Amino acid sequence: MDLTLVVILAVLVLIVAVLRGLQSLRHTRDTDRGSLPGKGYHEIETTYHSGGGGGGHQTTYRIPKDPQEYAKRFIPKDKSK
Repeated sequence: MDLTLVVILAVLVLIVAVLRGLQSLRHTRDTDRGSLPGKGYHEIETTYHSGGGGGGHQTTYRIPKDPQEYAKRFIPKDKSK
């Protein structure tokens, strides 16, 4: 395959990806994203099954609604003050 053809196809794929991204942003511009700060937690459940006769696991994540509490989770507990 000619190198020029590969470059042209790569540029075309990049242009299509950028245009699709812009279209997606335009359609979601007026929608609310995220959640309002508050008390309590969001609960997110994930399930993984490896298939066959068993295996896999289920996990529930609790994400705080309070932005300060959420940020504290990223600070190591042994962080010196």
